Parts: sequence; structure tokens; C-alpha cells
Amino acid sequence: MTDWSPIFISMKTASVSIFITFFLGLIVAWGLFKMKNDTGKIVLDGIFTLPLVLPPTVVGFFLLWIFGVRGPIGSFFIDFFAYKIAFSWPATVIAAVVMSFPLMYRSARGAFEQIDSNLLDAGRTLGMSEWKIFWKVAFANALPGILSGGILAYARGLGEFGATAMLAGNIAGQTRTLPMAVYSEVAAGNMGEAFGYVIFIVFIAFIVIFIMDYVTLRKEKQWRYN
Repeated sequence: MTDWSPIFISMKTASVSIFITFFLGLIVAWGLFKMKNDTGKIVLDGIFTLPLVLPPTVVGFFLLWIFGVRGPIGSFFIDFFAYKIAFSWPATVIAAVVMSFPLMYRSARGAFEQIDSNLLDAGRTLGMSEWKIFWKVAFANALPGILSGGILAYARGLGEFGATAMLAGNIAGQTRTLPMAVYSEVAAGNMGEAFGYVIFIVFIAFIVIFIMDYVTLRKEKQWRYN
């Protein structure tokens, strides 16, 4: 009988992580977009993009070093809240956020950089606050790129494996996400169970690609007719 817990755990993890990743990536992208110091911008961009190019297990190693029982944040939570982050469900969220953040951040930043700077200057000329310029001008014009980044980040969080394995482990009913379930079932020789999980992941991935292409095509049509 199919164990549905990996599906529920993955969906819950991806939903919570995309909420964090979406706003965090948006804020960081806008901050670097407005940053005037080119050297600082390059350094920070490299740091924020690292999880995208590093092996997931290496990212997981650093997360375990930070959030593990002897890590600076992990030990703090144990000492003051008597709560262990590593090998718990929140650890799956942390891993998903870190691994999906670069996709959201880079998509949002790329979308901001394509905005006509004259639109932003016009908003300032009209006396709009920076907050209003962000929401009314920048966010509105960059929305398709931002949504695409959010969709990709959600899919990345749903499919995260390496960093999750390092920080959260593979605990059935607690931290076993869909990718971990596929690995476990294949290792146990249960190819039928693994195939069921794979079909679900492929279906979600296809839906993600479909939505992203649909958003892109609609924006292209708007540009064409305008």
C-alpha cells in the first residue's frame, strides 16, 4: 500500500518554503538592484547564487554545521528553547528555502533589470515614495518574471534531495520527502512504489513548466499588441 506521507510532507514543505523564498528573494533582488556599489553587488550576488552551483550535499554540510546540535544556531535553539532543528520537519523547510532561493532571487533581479529606468524616474518626479515605486511600478512591470521565479523556486523546493538528506535526514513520516521516498523505495527494491512517487513528481514538474510558459506567452502577447 502506498505511503502518502512523503507527498503530504513535500507539499507542506514546498508551500511553506515558497512563502519565505518568494518575499525574501524579492526583497534581496530589489536591494541589490538599487545598490550602487558594484563590488559589493558582485560579492553579494556570488554569495546568494552559490547554492545554485554548489553540490546540494555541500550546501547541506554547511547547513548541518550551522543548524546542527553543535552549530551556532542549532545549539542556541537547544539551549534556550530545548528544540533540535536538525533532523526535524523545519529542517526540510530550511533546506528547501536555501536551495530554491537563488532561482527566485535571480529571476526577480533579472525582471527588475529589464524595467525601463525612465518609469522609475517618472515615479520619483511625481513625488511617489520608494515603497510606492516598488509596488506600483517595479513590481507591476516585473510581475511575469517574478512569478516565473516563484514557480521555479516552488518546484525546486519540492524536488530538493541532497541538502534535505544532510540536514533533515530520511525519517519516515517526519522528514521523508518525495525525492527521499523514491531513493528509499529503489534502495529497498520496491520499484512499483518508487514509480508511483516518480509519476507524481513528473506530473507536478509538467504543471510547473506549463504555468511558466503560459505566463511568458501571455506577457509576450501583451507586448506585441501594445
